[in-house]
Amino acid sequence: MCSHSPLIISGTSFNVSEEKTYCPLGYFPCGNLSMCLPQLMHCNGVDDCGNEADEENCGDNNGWPHLFDKYFGMPIIDIGTKSDKCLLGAVPEPCQCRDLELDCDGAQFHHVPAVSINVTMICSPQHTNSMNVCNILLPYYFRYLQHNRIRAVSPNAFRGLYNLTRLYLSYNKISILMPGVFQDLHKLEWLILENNSIHQISPTTFSGLRSLVLLVLLNNALTKLDDICLEMPRLNWLDMEGNQIESVGNVTFWSCNMMTVLSIEGIEIGNIQRRMFEPLKHLTHIYFKKFQYCGYAPHVRSCKPNTDGISSFEDLLANIVLRVFVWVVSATTCFGNIFVICMRSYIRSENKLHAMCIISLCCADGLMGVYLFMIGAYDLKFRGEYNRHAQAWMDSVQCQVIGSLAMLSTEVSVLLLTYLTLEKYICIVYPFRYLTPGRRRTVSILLSIWFIGFVIAFLPLVFKGLFRNFYGTNGVCFPLHSEQPETTGAQVYSIVIFLGLNLVAFLIIVLSYGSMFYNIQRTGTQTTKYSNHIKNEVTIAKRFFSIVITDSLCWIPIFVLKILSLLQVEIPGTISSWVVIFILPINSALNPILYTLTTRPFKETILQVWENYRQRRPLMSSHPAHHPSLTLQEMWPLQENSQTLTSPGDNLTHPLEMSCTISCTSGTSQPLPVESTNPK
Repeated sequence: MCSHSPLIISGTSFNVSEEKTYCPLGYFPCGNLSMCLPQLMHCNGVDDCGNEADEENCGDNNGWPHLFDKYFGMPIIDIGTKSDKCLLGAVPEPCQCRDLELDCDGAQFHHVPAVSINVTMICSPQHTNSMNVCNILLPYYFRYLQHNRIRAVSPNAFRGLYNLTRLYLSYNKISILMPGVFQDLHKLEWLILENNSIHQISPTTFSGLRSLVLLVLLNNALTKLDDICLEMPRLNWLDMEGNQIESVGNVTFWSCNMMTVLSIEGIEIGNIQRRMFEPLKHLTHIYFKKFQYCGYAPHVRSCKPNTDGISSFEDLLANIVLRVFVWVVSATTCFGNIFVICMRSYIRSENKLHAMCIISLCCADGLMGVYLFMIGAYDLKFRGEYNRHAQAWMDSVQCQVIGSLAMLSTEVSVLLLTYLTLEKYICIVYPFRYLTPGRRRTVSILLSIWFIGFVIAFLPLVFKGLFRNFYGTNGVCFPLHSEQPETTGAQVYSIVIFLGLNLVAFLIIVLSYGSMFYNIQRTGTQTTKYSNHIKNEVTIAKRFFSIVITDSLCWIPIFVLKILSLLQVEIPGTISSWVVIFILPINSALNPILYTLTTRPFKETILQVWENYRQRRPLMSSHPAHHPSLTLQEMWPLQENSQTLTSPGDNLTHPLEMSCTISCTSGTSQPLPVESTNPK
């Protein structure tokens, strides 16, 4: 009877036999220890097993050379046993022959040369003219017929080459391989076809390759695959990276029972399913384009990549700082804007229409807080096992809706700030030509802005065929940067929104505030009426600077990121995550502070409320019933001081606290106090 010891899997204890450790699906043993760890804890750079077994055979620097030695077992060539005499008879004129090896470096063949059936190597090493290079290198470094101009391979090109073991046809211009072209290469173990233009192959293309263990089809133009291993039962290593395959069939790897390494990096598998990889029972290393795909191959110990810079195997937000600050920023944004919406009713506004615009702006900014809150909530939901749900999450309706809310918040906020900035610009720069907009016009403009925002945000959801998964390109559901190839419609749409509409709005805001500051300064120095304003220019400049700098901090990084993305510059996913969590919500978080909390009416309201409270406190115990309503006093705290607050000398402590003049129908004009909370 076998003795048993405990097996710990994610905090759960199991009894296992000491003869062999059996682990559940998605878990792998720690060498000779009776402990299993999940896939995400293997090859993550941390010794989780305690004996470093989980970090062995993990990647190119460790696992691959080991696999070469183990499965291919090619010894170093014994130079001393080779003859300098050519044993191949007649050879092509540009080539050099030694023993049974042929060196055709620099031959620039347009077709595969006819050579003796006894040849064992056809060597064409790049950047060398020395025959010795072929003799001193390990066999898997040889390059056969490489860097030529071969466009087609005749069905008889390799006829009779029964002893050939390695064939390199890489860096040519081959576009198609005919069925049966390799049928006589019964001993061929390596076939390297990388960097060609092959766009079509069939299972019978590789008929005869019963001994093949390594097939490299890197960087070709293949668009589909059938049962790739049907004629290659011993295929151990397959590299398909950099092809144009859009879908993988359920039978593509049906016959690949012996495969241990599969590289399909750079391939977008839109129809990915777990059963596609179930036939690969012996697979130990798999390389995908996106780490989210690893959840569909839970039986493979080493799956790369481990992260996209935003998410990881374990968490939707890979960085602990992001996981903390997503809650901080969402709380600041949500509560700040809700507080402003509630407090607006306590501020006596001379211009209710501007107050309506401020509340509308707060609603838009509040949606950004809701978006961040939802991202944080789903990060908690998927904590420790995100990779199992990653692809389903990014394809889900929830992710699409959350991304749409973020886009709606962004675009409505941008349009509102642009409108309010232009309104204030006209009021200050052209005061005698400025007519206060009526309620109907203001409501119409606000409704139009929200309508445009909804169209921009939800258009990608309506036309799925044109935009595909526009919001589901990453775990945070925001289309700031996509490593996936976008459709033409999605790419044009993204450019028009981020580098068209938003860039123009940003320039309007910056230039308008610059012009406003210039006009205020000029008016203060030329007009006696505004002589008291000169001393406040520094304060005004600081206010203007704070408004412009927040816009700049928010949008300049986004513009740069979109331009780099358009130029196809590789952008780490970590940058995108920091931009979405920290930079994008800057305006949404700071707008309540800039447009309400630091304005003078709000400060006056707070002071008045506090003063009322202090005055009521001594009276509450003796005459609580006869004291005036606190609510009434808080609602109208500035009523008694309205004349004082609108005096010219006081109204320039904030750039938005200025008097505009309007032309009346009688031809006269009078000062109109503009609410200090009027935003850009």
